[in-house]
Amino acid sequence: MATLSNPQVIVVGSGMNSLMCAALLAVRGKSVLVLERNDRLGGCIRTEELFAGYTHDLLSCWYSLFVGSPGYQELEPYLKPHGLEFAQCDYSTGLVQPDGQSIALKRDIGEAAKQLDAIAPGDGLVFRKMAEKLFSEDAALTFGLLGQNPYSGGMFKLLFSEWRKRGVDGLLDFAKSGVESFRRWSERELQHDFSRALMSPWVLHTGLGPDEASSALIGKLTFAAVVAGGMPVVKGGSYRIVEAFAKVIEQHGGELRTGTHVEKIITQGSGKNSRAVGVSVNGQVIHANESVVCNVTPTQLYGSLLDEVSPQVQQRAKGYRYGRGGMQIHFALSAPPPWCNPELLNVPLVHFTESMEQVCLSVTQANNGYLPNKPTFGIGQPTTLDPSRAPEGGWILWIQMQELPRRLKGDAAGEIEIPEDGRWNETVREAVADRIQRRLETVMPGFSQLIIGRKAISPADLENYNCNLVGGDPYSGTCSPDQFFWLRPFAASGQTKAHQTAVKNLFHIGASTHPGPGLGGGSGYLVAEKLAAKKKR
Repeated sequence: MATLSNPQVIVVGSGMNSLMCAALLAVRGKSVLVLERNDRLGGCIRTEELFAGYTHDLLSCWYSLFVGSPGYQELEPYLKPHGLEFAQCDYSTGLVQPDGQSIALKRDIGEAAKQLDAIAPGDGLVFRKMAEKLFSEDAALTFGLLGQNPYSGGMFKLLFSEWRKRGVDGLLDFAKSGVESFRRWSERELQHDFSRALMSPWVLHTGLGPDEASSALIGKLTFAAVVAGGMPVVKGGSYRIVEAFAKVIEQHGGELRTGTHVEKIITQGSGKNSRAVGVSVNGQVIHANESVVCNVTPTQLYGSLLDEVSPQVQQRAKGYRYGRGGMQIHFALSAPPPWCNPELLNVPLVHFTESMEQVCLSVTQANNGYLPNKPTFGIGQPTTLDPSRAPEGGWILWIQMQELPRRLKGDAAGEIEIPEDGRWNETVREAVADRIQRRLETVMPGFSQLIIGRKAISPADLENYNCNLVGGDPYSGTCSPDQFFWLRPFAASGQTKAHQTAVKNLFHIGASTHPGPGLGGGSGYLVAEKLAAKKKR
């Protein structure tokens, strides 16, 4: 295929939002060039054979947001012929506590509510009514806010329609519930500590904690969506989604280059007349006939890629806040783990914690620079859905932690020695992994004897994999109310609104932009909608 010397659109970065945007533009007839600084495409989608015969998703693994996205609905006919398949099962999520109390929820709101009622009488009904409200009464407003450009005409039509239906008081009630903390909601609505422990870890999946503003809406929505839709994985490993995207882009005339570091966005004009015309790579300019789309953090975009930035925008970009660090631990096992409750073998992702209060405490410890003594973590079991990822009889555990400091000040348990420079190193990383392994033993007696291999990935390692994960923040910026919806990445300044920057023809996508982190490709889809109309079939 000939090199695109003057593509219509240049996409900087190759994560989920970039691939979604580039593929949609390509199938709609635009010529696209994707530039990736690393030696492989995919951003946070990375699959490797860490141990012989075991296929591990090192970073992202679960695709519930993607399979339900409008971008996938359009691209599915193009992606499937390239071998992209998803695996599901009848279970969704669950909880296990150190004393062995546990629950393995089915992938159905009604069935899950009955299961919860059996352990926590009355809370199953609360959960079912909560889900019904989210997916019926509030669905148009909630998903409209998340799925549209916040500055579009469609958004104002949505708000006007909801105002007519709800009135001012109704909209204020929705706004109030939207900024409420999970702790406050759960202490008012749920009757049992077990139910709070079951739901509260889902708040962590957008970088918030149960005591933080907006955590109730995010926690309830994420938990209910997972129970309703499950936790699908890509058959054969997540990287197959990257390969399928790449083939679709190339078959429609696009090009993807790895090992290509974009140094600058090239602009013409100044002030309000400034517009993007290409990018600089190794001192050479690649021109874009129409647009440049950047999947980077705001600190990268306004701190190094653009030369002329207004003081106001520069100040807001510098003030953009990143959240706590994440960590992953990957175990290859010779056999399925000896769960205290054998039904948990069927569950794609089980959370481990003592209580909601412990989740809150661990978040506070991490926010203050301390390694939590009893961290919360998710126990992913991709082989439950896709047995091909391990040899016959083997098993994989995908462990995710979301309550770790980016810079270290101490250890809440007083067991791990912290380096003087406060940076993560191999010694600290492995000590934290040992702590998690000991906690796993409490609910999987004899678990350690099954381990064939273990690989831990610290917050520093995450940033080395992907520079958008600043300090190991897996969400590229905290999703607190001051950095969410209309305000992500920050409040509009001049022509800077959501994905449209102050520079004409320059667009900003990725987890740092609306609608935030996740694997749905939302910002890539929204920008593709703006840059190219759908082709009629």
